[in-house]
Amino acid sequence: MTTLVARPVRMRRAESRQRFAMAASDRLRWVLLSFLALGAIIVARLLFVALFDGGTPANGGLSDVPARADIVDRNGVPMAQTIQVRSIRVVPERLLGNPRQLAASLARIFPDTAEADFLRKLTARRPSYVRRRATTAQLNAVNQLAEIGFDYPRESERLYTQGTLAAHALGFSNMDGHGVMGAEAAFDGPITAAATRGTAFPLSIDLRVQAALEAELSDAVTQLEALGGAGLVLDVDTGEVLAMTSLPTFNPNQVTLAAQAAQQNAVTLNVYELGSTFKPLTVAAAMDAGVVTDMARRYDATRPLSVGRFQIRDLHSSGRWLNVPETLVHSSNLVTAQIADQLGRERMEALFRRLEFDTRPHIELGERGQPLWPRDWGRATTMTTGYGHGIAVTPLHLASAYAALVNGGTWRPATLRRIENGHVPQGRRVFSESTSARMRQLLRLIVSDGTGSRADAPGYRVGGKTGSAEKAASGGYARHSVVATFVAAFPMDRPRFVILAMIDEPRGNAYSMGQRTAGFTAAPVVRKVVQRIGPMLGIYPDANRDIDLTELRPLLWRPRAER
Repeated sequence: MTTLVARPVRMRRAESRQRFAMAASDRLRWVLLSFLALGAIIVARLLFVALFDGGTPANGGLSDVPARADIVDRNGVPMAQTIQVRSIRVVPERLLGNPRQLAASLARIFPDTAEADFLRKLTARRPSYVRRRATTAQLNAVNQLAEIGFDYPRESERLYTQGTLAAHALGFSNMDGHGVMGAEAAFDGPITAAATRGTAFPLSIDLRVQAALEAELSDAVTQLEALGGAGLVLDVDTGEVLAMTSLPTFNPNQVTLAAQAAQQNAVTLNVYELGSTFKPLTVAAAMDAGVVTDMARRYDATRPLSVGRFQIRDLHSSGRWLNVPETLVHSSNLVTAQIADQLGRERMEALFRRLEFDTRPHIELGERGQPLWPRDWGRATTMTTGYGHGIAVTPLHLASAYAALVNGGTWRPATLRRIENGHVPQGRRVFSESTSARMRQLLRLIVSDGTGSRADAPGYRVGGKTGSAEKAASGGYARHSVVATFVAAFPMDRPRFVILAMIDEPRGNAYSMGQRTAGFTAAPVVRKVVQRIGPMLGIYPDANRDIDLTELRPLLWRPRAER
């Protein structure tokens, strides 16, 4: 007989609960260990990235971007500053999600970039940027993808606080912290060095003057439906550039391939035949050479002048013999050509070389154009270059030449650096002081009584010269393509600044009374700029003050109706 011993039900239940508790504890232990292991892996990976991979760029070797000092104008107003921004970067080897799905998600966040471009970055071997300078909304959207393969490095961004103002003079820098064009490139090293000292880098630009020049020139270019324009304000004693503008312009904060054409600096890079603005230079050289000794001497301007197969004529013939003041006041090609002929090739060529018309303009910028120097210096070339045809230079060349013409005869290089502590370049003499004094009178006479009358800002004693030159074309000149230039200085009793305004292919319309010439298009720009910047620069209008012209005015012929 078998005896059965029954186990109490309560004991069986207790043992069952104990086994369940032990199994649950084991499972929990493994889960915790798994989470700890995963956490350790993530932390280790993040530490590795932070220590060894945090600066890896799209090219696989991004290093810290060099610091750049703020760029300020001559009065300390900021023009360029460095600020901190966030970017979005992908490290493909850390991705957990499906690259195709992620690429589609990124394309929705950044609709300006194709999905295929994102897929290429997500599947590349090296890290690359999804977006530089990301907005807060973009950062949040990418972060919500919950993908550890993205990181958000803090980077330095160059901010151009004035937008398009002085864009060509200022230029811009690239993502690697180096200047690409303008002052950013020209002074790349000094700007970086200033950052290490904790100081700003000052330019010679005066933003008040810059704003006035850009506004007036832009208005004229728009009203005249022109291709573009160029403008400059230059200190005649130091060579400092107070304002430089080229139109069309661009925004250095938004540099794109589409804006490359607008990045071309017409002041320092483009070369033009600047026409009659050369006439005062020719007359000044002739005075220094003893070719012109008497202001009253007259030259035949009654008929065209034939030189070989060329024929020189005046745009508006006076049908008279003209003296030197009348030659400049009425802008006679015929008389200027005769004076240049008497001056001769050697002395004419020497003048242009002294003014550096045979080399790129003297300024720190990399964007500098090579002048078009005549191939053959025959007699015809000597005569035509005397009135600004057959030789092409930049507007900066001309402005520097006029500074020498009115400042007592000393040529100095132009500069974009603010000159401090009186460290003005010594320069070199190109005109005598007596010739410079006479030219100040003649330039003032052109504005008060001649083709530059629309540049006359009452009380500011403006002097200058018009130049309306047809553009060179295959086999000759395009008669309907004019470059209109007015270059001036003020105040002529003690010149301080040269102002140049050039308009590329203005249309004769109601704004210019149907005229395309400089007297109707560029000269009014100079008048408006002078009236705006004069008080800013400590020059105030004085109706009772002017340069003495009593010796020259009687030499001007006037029709009986004007006497």
